[in-house]
Order: sequence, then structure tokens, then C-alpha cells
Amino acid sequence: MAKYCGPVCRLCRREGEKLFLKGERCYTNKCAIERREGAPGQHGKGRQAFSDFKVQFREKQKVKRIFGMLEKSFRKVYEKASTSKGVTGTELLVNLERRLDNIVYRLGFGASRRLSRQLVSHGLVQINGRPVNIPSYQVKVGDVVEIRERNKKDMGIAASMLAAESRVIPEWLALDKNAVKGTVNALPSRAQLSQSVNEQLIVELYSK
Repeated sequence: MAKYCGPVCRLCRREGEKLFLKGERCYTNKCAIERREGAPGQHGKGRQAFSDFKVQFREKQKVKRIFGMLEKSFRKVYEKASTSKGVTGTELLVNLERRLDNIVYRLGFGASRRLSRQLVSHGLVQINGRPVNIPSYQVKVGDVVEIRERNKKDMGIAASMLAAESRVIPEWLALDKNAVKGTVNALPSRAQLSQSVNEQLIVELYSK
């Protein structure tokens, strides 16, 4: 499976904002956004021209990078959202939030979505007592997501959960820290999703 293997701090600089791709490093003064100005590359600090297409394209790239996805898989999520009965943009964001690797990150089991994806791929995550190793798996209301019993005392997971205490667990999720598991109580509404994302720009881009 194809994946991005380059420096992730470069992606944040390209989008001009923190995408929180490196876990706790993003909350310190070591963050590349804090230390270096402008986009990466020789002309990063040069004058930027913005067309409607560029604004739409950059918004799509930002969301792809937040969730660690490539174009083919992201396009599939969009196409599924476009055929649903709800608002396409909102359905797109909800389906992205329902990804198992994102749920593991939101619950604090992984310091970043990339590390959360590794936990899932390596078989450390269970849903309703059964192991699931597909990061893109779509969780449903009522699903119980937990770390495999023999890995619940893993030092890396414990450190991630300790660091995640400074983050707010989404209202639509319930976390049991002692049991290292969480429950999906509901699907998120648009008001509970990121307000820094303008999903309408993505819809306009794919509608061309």
C-alpha cells in the first residue's frame, strides 16, 4: 500500500498551520510552524498568488494530510459521501472521523494518527472483542474500541494516554481509562467537528 514517507513537519508548513502530525512535538516550541516561517522550499517566503482553484485544492490537501490519506482513498470517501442522503461536506467529515485509526487517536491510545494507524495495523486494537487491523474500518454507534488485553499496559500507549489528558475527548465518544477502551455513543454532528475545515471548498473542487 502506498504511503507518504517524507518529513511530516514539511506538510504543516506547506498548509500554513498545525496539522498535529507528530503528536506531542506539535504542542512544544520544537514545532516547525513555531520555528520557521513560510512554506517549505526555496520560494517558500515569496509572494503567493491565490486562485479559486488553489484555495479549493489546498483545503483538500489539508484534510487529506490531517487524516493521513492519499488521493485514491480520499476520493472514495468523498464519492461515498456524495451518494448519501445528507449534506455531502458534512458526510465527508463524519466518514473521515469514523475511521478506526482516527477513533484510536481521538481516544488517546496513539499520540498521532500515524501511530494510531500502526496500532491498528499491528493488531493491537479490538472492536467489540474482535481484532480489527484495517485502519479505514468505519466504526458504528455502539461499537466498543479497546486495546488488546496483553497490550493494555504497554508503556507507549500509557504515555500517549497521559499526554492526551490535555486534549478534550469528543462528546460523541466515551473513554474508560482504566480499561483502556472507548465507546462510540453517537456519530458527530457538524458542530462537533473541526471548525478550521471548510468542507464546501472540497465539494466545489470535486464537483468541477
